[in-house]
Amino acid sequence: MVASRVSIFPLSGALLFPGMHLPLHVFEPRYRAMVSDALARDRRIGMIQPRGEGDRPALFDLGCIGQIVEVEALPDGRFDIVLEGLARFRVVRELDVATPFRQVEAELLANAPAGTLALAERASLELESRRFAEVQGYAVDWESVARLDDETLVNGIAQIAPFDPASKQALLEADSLSDRAELIVQLMQFFGRHGDEEGRTLQ
Repeated sequence: MVASRVSIFPLSGALLFPGMHLPLHVFEPRYRAMVSDALARDRRIGMIQPRGEGDRPALFDLGCIGQIVEVEALPDGRFDIVLEGLARFRVVRELDVATPFRQVEAELLANAPAGTLALAERASLELESRRFAEVQGYAVDWESVARLDDETLVNGIAQIAPFDPASKQALLEADSLSDRAELIVQLMQFFGRHGDEEGRTLQ
């Protein structure tokens, strides 16, 4: 594991996986400063979920470093950016810094080899995704979905699915593609049944 200083963007519900892309609209002054700083250095930002509310909430232990691969600087100082996931990281400690944005010392985690699902796992995931999309009223191009490789399908669902932050964090922390796919199926089954019950989460 390699230790690194990482500027972090705490954003609830926002996941990034290695190899995946995450579009972001950056409007808060402190995060506009963070993007400007990243563009002047290595173009890297750490996405991580906060554990609570407030100006400086506690953080989950695991996040993902992304590199800015697309950027549009808007006239009023805001940015539209796209991050490409590089590697997951584990927070060692938060650093005492003068910047308006937070920074941590982080251990970069080695990326696992590209995983594949068993045929039954893939079929179960696609079936449950169809059921979940129907319940939620989503329009999905299933022919395009069928052409995705296993890793892109699993991580893509994990990034965009409307699960609660704790459930999203569990998906990020799953070490194998098979474990992540199984958890997605469980979450879809749970939220498909209980999505209309306010405040219901899977803990």
